[in-house]
Amino acid sequence: MEHAVELFGSFDENVRLLEKEYNVVIICRGTQVKVTGEPEDVASAVRAVQGLLSLIEQGEQLTDQNVRYVMTLVKEGREEKIREFSGDCICITAKGRPIKAKTLAQKAYVDTIRSSTITIAVGPAGTGKTYLAVAMAVRAFRGQEVNRIILTRPAVEAGEKLGFLPGDLQNKVDPYLRPLYDALFEMVGPENYQRFVEKGNIEVAPLAYMRGRTLDDSFIILDEAQNTTPEQMKMFLTRLGYNSKIVVNGDITQIDLPAIKRSGLVEATKILKGVEDIAFIRFTERDVVRHRLVQNIIKAYEKYDEGRNKENGARKSYHLKSAEGN
Repeated sequence: MEHAVELFGSFDENVRLLEKEYNVVIICRGTQVKVTGEPEDVASAVRAVQGLLSLIEQGEQLTDQNVRYVMTLVKEGREEKIREFSGDCICITAKGRPIKAKTLAQKAYVDTIRSSTITIAVGPAGTGKTYLAVAMAVRAFRGQEVNRIILTRPAVEAGEKLGFLPGDLQNKVDPYLRPLYDALFEMVGPENYQRFVEKGNIEVAPLAYMRGRTLDDSFIILDEAQNTTPEQMKMFLTRLGYNSKIVVNGDITQIDLPAIKRSGLVEATKILKGVEDIAFIRFTERDVVRHRLVQNIIKAYEKYDEGRNKENGARKSYHLKSAEGN
């Protein structure tokens, strides 16, 4: 009965999503669930219900996000993969909340970080790239696999000129590093964070601070890597020391560099392809774990960019034909 209550959700919100998606009617009588509709729609809905029950049995709480993700897996015929990403706790936050992978790509990301020395993850906003990397860093630190956690990102303004910022150097760079602080505070708590910083176990710094250093026995995360130049990326990757791991995250659709500069992340994915012990993970809008509108926004922009590219291609072809005619 508890499973049925969890399956239906508050005010039957989970079941309403299924009914709308598959054009069926779902009724619960005691511990029996009845699905009515067209045979093909009913079959898909039943597979989705079984997938959601599988999550519930593994102790997962159903949300709008994971209900929609299960429906996506059913559409692709991959609902049997649900058991692969649920149940594996990465670490526990300061408030006692377990952190787990929520999609197959997130599970692959976590497994890749475990098995590879350098992991480069590319994907849209909201896919958990930074959050899960910080969780893996905290896990490694708590397990005494490393002595330090180092988080860094390039101090590049996102299309705005912020001008003069008051305070000392740390105050000036803190706004760029805030997302990293937020993740760390949630994992270890503000008090423990301050203590670890004072002892040198945690370091959050702009990318420029990495030059000339060798980072041994460390878990190093480079966030917003799409805003590095090729020279900065090479500098960062060559900081790797003994018994260390590097995770590089970025979204190549949100490059804030001037148009004349190349992205170090884009070049790294081409240059380092095939290098042993360097692994690549690609996320898509299906892996977005923020509000569902984020997925729709990403899809809308992708569709718009595709249309613009086709339009530009057609114009280029027209000009070439005109030039040939002349």
